[in-house]
Amino acid sequence: MKSLSDIQHLYTPVQPTVYASDQHVSYTEWLPDERLQNSIYCYWQLQTTSELPDPFNYHVVADGCIDIYFDLNDPKESYVMGFCDSFTEFSLGKQFNYVGIRFFPTMFPQLFRVNARTLSNRFVDLHTILPEVAVFLSDHFHKQLTPVEMSTLFNSYFIECVTTTTFDEDNRLYRAIALILNHSGNIAIEKELATGISSRQLRRLFDYYIGTTPKTFSKVIRFQRTIVNGSSGHPVMESNEFFDAGYYDQAHFIKEFRTFYGTTPGKVPER
Repeated sequence: MKSLSDIQHLYTPVQPTVYASDQHVSYTEWLPDERLQNSIYCYWQLQTTSELPDPFNYHVVADGCIDIYFDLNDPKESYVMGFCDSFTEFSLGKQFNYVGIRFFPTMFPQLFRVNARTLSNRFVDLHTILPEVAVFLSDHFHKQLTPVEMSTLFNSYFIECVTTTTFDEDNRLYRAIALILNHSGNIAIEKELATGISSRQLRRLFDYYIGTTPKTFSKVIRFQRTIVNGSSGHPVMESNEFFDAGYYDQAHFIKEFRTFYGTTPGKVPER
């Protein structure tokens, strides 16, 4: 990775949000404008198609990203969710229409000069850290908007953000991220993450731009690869691919998977 623009070619964060049993809930993702695809992985919408009999538990797995999100029915309330080192679950009620922007790792701090560590394992009222973005969402979004109309609004706003931002393309940080992504997180941090700076300096960069340590970020990337393998028809548990992924044994794999996903691999619902 020679620059921060290469991250999109090395990483696809997966969120298995809706399962076959969630008959009246839909989840969709769509790409931003090409000029934003180095910074924003996707726009997304999670909504009910009819009122549910019980409150819906929104299950978010660890993916290394930072998201802005809000309920399209009430865009005055918007939030940002930082890097999480475990799964997160929210009760959304029986009817909802959430919309979000998922930023690639490092891009939220690049665009908005917010220390990612201050957001880690938290969801924060967007008004408290980025009031101008919160006002934009409140003033321009409403429940009648279609995805195409929302994309137009998002693209216009964030293209201006990107074009007026001076990015800090610290090659030491992005070389380290490239090594982690190219090894699917299966990397010896102290021995193989040689980027020309001390481990303390590298940790400071990861803290600010991602919100965690290189070691924890690597674990999330390794976990994400197991989801991709499972989605591609390669059951990791059955084929013992967890050894190739760098887990010591099956117990190690199951423990880490449960931390990041919220359940064991064998109990993941059908998508």
